[in-house]
Amino acid sequence: MPDPMRPRAALRTAVVWDVLRAALDKRVAATGRGALDVLDTGGGSGHFAVPVAGLGHRVTVVDPSPNALFALERRAAEEGVADRVRGVQGDAHGLFDVVERGGYDAVLCHGVLEYVDDAAEGLRNVTAALRPSGVLSLLAAGLGGAVLARALAGHFKEAHRALTDENGRWGEGDPVPRRFSADQLVGLAEEAGLAVGAVHGVRVFADQVPGALVDTEPGALDALLQLESAASELPAFRSIASQLHVLGVKRESQAATVA
Repeated sequence: MPDPMRPRAALRTAVVWDVLRAALDKRVAATGRGALDVLDTGGGSGHFAVPVAGLGHRVTVVDPSPNALFALERRAAEEGVADRVRGVQGDAHGLFDVVERGGYDAVLCHGVLEYVDDAAEGLRNVTAALRPSGVLSLLAAGLGGAVLARALAGHFKEAHRALTDENGRWGEGDPVPRRFSADQLVGLAEEAGLAVGAVHGVRVFADQVPGALVDTEPGALDALLQLESAASELPAFRSIASQLHVLGVKRESQAATVA
């Protein structure tokens, strides 16, 4: 199947995909099973779920939107992975009403913690869905990226408000209920019973670079992808990323407690 990270839209998720694919490959080697059971909470129309299924894994997508799940079904069918993708309606807080506790080798929690009522509880739930030593891929809105974006747009008061607001919001019209620093996300992950292995900045430059430049300058897309990858692990650049990605492994002590 085509590499899902090559179109221009890949700029938004290339770093996450590279880290996630490597983590899944490592989990395959550790378990000795070619096909993993993967849970994608808030997975929507399957932007990650369908490519993961394309690697041969079984993916369950939990999302509150019937329309998103319909789009997921259609996308999975178009990519020939419908037999490996299952969509169920639900959310992080009621997760175990619709899926099995402790039943997954890997869980994706992308774009969820910004919107749940209690981020700590939501993360504890998705962690509890993991098998012992299972992998969690956590992606959430970054505080620094929002502050930088408002400042570069000339909205300095909004940038200052986001910087000082408890939830990182720049105003009443802000569509994102909550943003995080890297330290906040790591702290939540560790409290949920995860050993954090890596933290990456996502969309460090991609949201600031004019689209016309990337589309018209020869080689610009590949060069920008390489730049994003190189900067993603550096704290100085991670702190201004639009999103933050945390990769964690469920600690054995937590697995025993949950069991």
